[in-house]
Amino acid sequence: QRILRLAEMCRRLESEEEKVLPFYPSSLVEEEQRDARQILQETPVEPLAWAMRDYVGLERFWQRFNKAKLEEQALERERAALSQRNRRLRELLRQYLAGISVSQEVLSEPNPL
Repeated sequence: QRILRLAEMCRRLESEEEKVLPFYPSSLVEEEQRDARQILQETPVEPLAWAMRDYVGLERFWQRFNKAKLEEQALERERAALSQRNRRLRELLRQYLAGISVSQEVLSEPNPL
């Protein structure tokens, strides 16, 4: 019940795009998708396969979890790139301000401009 309640709460927080197209389209061709569906419909023989059938309902959860993790990594990379760009811009600004100001420290260094 708790998991279902949390799922409902998360559903309300989804964007309209996520509600309509919650996941990326499959990269499998039609023949591969058909083969995968056929294998899933077969009765499992191995004990691990029997155990996995109990967790088929969690497939959507893992898809959403993986999507969130991928987005988290993409945002972290973007943040690192923006941070580096910000440091570079601050350095350029510092050089510019040092070039237009007059002080003993600035006069002792070569003019960056």
